[in-house]
Amino acid sequence: MVQAILQELTLQKDYLKGATLDTIYFGGGTPSLLTQQDLLNIFEKINQVHPVASNAEITLEANPDDLSTEKLTELKNTPINRLSIGIQSFFEKDLTFMNRAHNATEAKNCIQNAQSIGFNNLTIDLIYGTPTTSNEMWQQNIQTALDFNIPHISCYCMTVEPNTALDHFVKKGKADPVDEEKAAQQFEMLMTDLKSAGYEHYEISNFAKSGWHARHNSNYWLGTDYLGIGPSAHSFNGKSRQWNVANNAQYIKALTAQETAFEVETLSKEQQYNEYILTALRTKWGCDLAKIENWGQAFKHHFEKISKSYLTNQLIQQKNNIFTLTDKGKLLADRIALELFMD
Repeated sequence: MVQAILQELTLQKDYLKGATLDTIYFGGGTPSLLTQQDLLNIFEKINQVHPVASNAEITLEANPDDLSTEKLTELKNTPINRLSIGIQSFFEKDLTFMNRAHNATEAKNCIQNAQSIGFNNLTIDLIYGTPTTSNEMWQQNIQTALDFNIPHISCYCMTVEPNTALDHFVKKGKADPVDEEKAAQQFEMLMTDLKSAGYEHYEISNFAKSGWHARHNSNYWLGTDYLGIGPSAHSFNGKSRQWNVANNAQYIKALTAQETAFEVETLSKEQQYNEYILTALRTKWGCDLAKIENWGQAFKHHFEKISKSYLTNQLIQQKNNIFTLTDKGKLLADRIALELFMD
């Protein structure tokens, strides 16, 4: 797999047209399975084919049960300078329901160990809205994150994806469906508590202390070009998107033959506009009417027409040409974005 990744980096070296890499992100699957030498080999290739900023944000996703003291020490001896840890909850009841491999003690220990080894740039994921998470438990999850002085926190509402084990359990009555009212209450608690603690709610699911925004994710929401390497990885250049084959064996076979294995979709104006609405509306930077107008007057008129009722209902707010969601509107972000889409 690593050899295939190195080969794809070479074959795709011109995708970003020589742009300097400001961020590198090891995500998806379990990148913490890579050894220190694997990572160093990948970084060596990246530096051969791309200029990398001296202060680049370099993130690796990991689960708490993977982050032993030995593993953290190895990671510290690579260019990785930021960890994204899938905590999900600090409660055993929640973790069991979510079928997580780690326990509540490991969730806390891995944060303490990461900080003691020198990883101060941490982000953790938390899940709200699960049937097992009471409002009191959710409040404690938030407080625990604050007590650890985590600079960046990402929080997601539990969703039941089709054809998953959870979907099957819900349909069979073995698990409760998502309580939307409780999930909304917990999202409002989250916004209130983190705002009081000095965090900026800069994207629907993301909160950061001043100076600790996720640069990689922010680039994505702001429409910056990006290159994805590896099975299932997606790339985007503003005009088209492409995605690699999801099958590991097929991916390795193609790259071993020095061939790429991806599909490409060229985006219409409508799709480019919709992509912009979907990502920009989620952020504190919002949607810029001047940028929308670049796609044509019809797009501007459509946006102004549809957004009018949301402005009246105080779900969207406007400052000059910038339209952003209010806290009330953030509860309905997906629905509002869908209404603003062009067919």
